[in-house]
Amino acid sequence: MGRMTASPGRRVLLAAPRGYCAGVDRAVIAVEKALEQYGAPVYVRHEIVHNKYVVQTLEKKGAIFVERTEEVPPGNIVMFSAHGVAPVVHEEAARGKLATIDATCPLVTKVHKEAVRFANEDYDILLIGHEGHEEVIGTSGEAPDHIQLVDGPADVAKVEVRDPSKIVWLSQTTLSVDETMETVDALKEKFPQLISPPSDDICYATQNRQLAVKQMGAEAELVIVVGSRNSSNSKRLVEVAKLAGSREAYLVDFASEIDEAWLEGVTTVGVTSGASVPEVLVEEVLEWLSQRGYGDVELVKAAEESITFSLPKELRRDLREEAAALVAERKGTSEA
Repeated sequence: MGRMTASPGRRVLLAAPRGYCAGVDRAVIAVEKALEQYGAPVYVRHEIVHNKYVVQTLEKKGAIFVERTEEVPPGNIVMFSAHGVAPVVHEEAARGKLATIDATCPLVTKVHKEAVRFANEDYDILLIGHEGHEEVIGTSGEAPDHIQLVDGPADVAKVEVRDPSKIVWLSQTTLSVDETMETVDALKEKFPQLISPPSDDICYATQNRQLAVKQMGAEAELVIVVGSRNSSNSKRLVEVAKLAGSREAYLVDFASEIDEAWLEGVTTVGVTSGASVPEVLVEEVLEWLSQRGYGDVELVKAAEESITFSLPKELRRDLREEAAALVAERKGTSEA
């Protein structure tokens, strides 16, 4: 790469870790593998991960993204995204005679299991998260009668529970760590007997990426976060950078979206990327900055990540055959 030019005093702080987390890596590879093994089309319910570039790349390879399970013609394969789905979606797939691959991140699955367990024990569950986010819809769907959403500290006032001695909080995995604890503190003030989940729901990748940005934001006047507008964890990185002291922080999908005016009076630029962002997009941003005199790159290392998840087990089966059998079975029953 032509990262040659460095003007004296101008530098880039590059966050580590950044970009792909284990759950995203697994989900994206699962789509590619499914297309290789079973051929196109493979349908995906919702964006497999919240990244424009990833979705476009997979579409070119033959993935078809749909908003609703009902949009998938019978006898096809449908994959559920890394964000997870409510049990009713599995039922829709069964009704639609579809073979399914579940690419839900294992860390999201963990929260689903916690929700089911606490609901079975008849707890009121306060789910901290953002309204309308796919992960929140999926988790809430595990126990709709027991779960209520708390969207930040301002929401705490309107929370009502049946028994203040039987409540627990859970959270979306991609929130701001500090804001979540602020919400938890406000809830504990109102409900002193509130219990916490067995382990923190905010995932390791979210926490590590925020930690690196915190260290960076204290020194950088400008922070560029590579990520998509609908990516919760990417948007949180922008907020964390500003809170850490960066004068400005912006979210961009591509280097072409950076405005040169942002660089005015800036000597140190921080660069990071959300958990669903391929490294090639970060390299383009570094290249863009290098061409404008910011060629001196320093790594800001907040953590080591070595976690990986095995691929969805359904990829070990012949799903085309299973899907065909489902349709044949339906024909058989309608003819009888």
